[in-house]
Amino acid sequence: MKSLWWSVNIVVMAVLGAIAADPPYACDGRNPATRSYAFCDASKPITVRVEDLISRLSLEEKVEQLSNNASAVQRLGIPKYEWWSEALHGVSQWGRGIHFKGGPIHTATSFPQVILTAASYDVKLWYHIAQAIGIEARAIYNAGQASGLTFWAPNINIFRDPRWGRGQETPGEDPLLSSRYSVAYVRGLQGDPLSSSSKTNVRSSTHLRASACCKHFTAYDMDNWEGHTRFSFDALVSKQDLLDTYQPPFKSCVEQGRASGIMCSYNSLNGVPTCGDSNLLTSTARRDWGFQGYITADCDAVATIYTSHRYTSTAEDAVADVLKAGMDVDCGSYLQKYTMSAIAKGKVNESDINRALRNLFSVRMRLGLFDGNLNHQLEGKLTMQVVCSTQHQRMALQAARQGIVLLKNSRRHLPLSKTRTKSLVVIGPNANNATTLLGNYYGLPCNAITPLQGLQRYIIIHDRGVRTWHAFLTICSVKL
Repeated sequence: MKSLWWSVNIVVMAVLGAIAADPPYACDGRNPATRSYAFCDASKPITVRVEDLISRLSLEEKVEQLSNNASAVQRLGIPKYEWWSEALHGVSQWGRGIHFKGGPIHTATSFPQVILTAASYDVKLWYHIAQAIGIEARAIYNAGQASGLTFWAPNINIFRDPRWGRGQETPGEDPLLSSRYSVAYVRGLQGDPLSSSSKTNVRSSTHLRASACCKHFTAYDMDNWEGHTRFSFDALVSKQDLLDTYQPPFKSCVEQGRASGIMCSYNSLNGVPTCGDSNLLTSTARRDWGFQGYITADCDAVATIYTSHRYTSTAEDAVADVLKAGMDVDCGSYLQKYTMSAIAKGKVNESDINRALRNLFSVRMRLGLFDGNLNHQLEGKLTMQVVCSTQHQRMALQAARQGIVLLKNSRRHLPLSKTRTKSLVVIGPNANNATTLLGNYYGLPCNAITPLQGLQRYIIIHDRGVRTWHAFLTICSVKL
């Protein structure tokens, strides 16, 4: 009987472990060694704690921190960290920091794509959506289903060219609207109040519920067109157009939003790759705007400086350019591969790496990840019950309703009448395809309802219709 009791308890403990794993954090109070580390003393200023931590790392350990999948430093009790997570319009499965499999949380609230939400012109709605995303993100981390709290959103590039297929991710073509959206999103996600009392607050060190990253910095709105790709494109922009059109959203993101992250883009700006542009990253963002946070490259953007732009003659030169320009972390393995050889060749100094680490570890400390057990912190009280909450799902519906604009209803056919509607045909291959309708950087929604399913209360005939735009044009031309 006793052996049976132990067997049952072991099974129960194993199940519970799979249901709710501990979130990763440093400075575990149960480890006596951490008590002597100044970087674990939450009463000290973050600047002091960061310097203490950096002083304890070997050069090899420092280099291992320069990738999106930062390595653990086990001898210091520091877990690995994933910088790349996405949350464009809800906590997303894209990126590598969120793990919907292997735990009790399998979904998150999916809000409308940004181009639609922005059409509501409702700043408070934007803020509350981002706030909900930040709350769900922290709850997922607390459940042990995330390895990072840095989210690479919002996308605040100016969308004026319909050939760019990613325009749906942005607030649209207007710099003022995009600026206001960036502020509302960043402050909501990071856990700040909507309004900021003064610009000087951007320079202070504050707690983060989650970290927002404004992308793609800057003048980026092209993927692949007539032989030009985003990996080698050179955006030729006048000073006036840069200041009037492309920079305002990022300036607002930093000065008013107090963003803790910026992503430099694949393209060059007037001949210089943005991730290697010290005027852009250091002089403008940090010095002029007062940016206090980390700067990441888009994935493999460091590599493309050498391989696609042909801006440098060696891989080590590309590494040197980005580190000296002010970039901190690489989405990819290029810095991990070539930084040591760049040091050996005299192109990079250890002080360049230390500069980057100050920004990286400062953000992780602001997230509370070096303050010991997260369950003892305020944000640790956020549990899985807040994910897909009724309040958040109602907000998603509200956003969808407010964002539907330019819909003419002069004959009052909408909303459809259940009594007068005798027949209804839903046409098209996406009428019953929930995944396609979720938009770029989608997460796993709490409850996906396709247009066909939503109209099941009426008499329905579903025709999958034509499957390509080319076929649709062909049919139309024949009928004409």
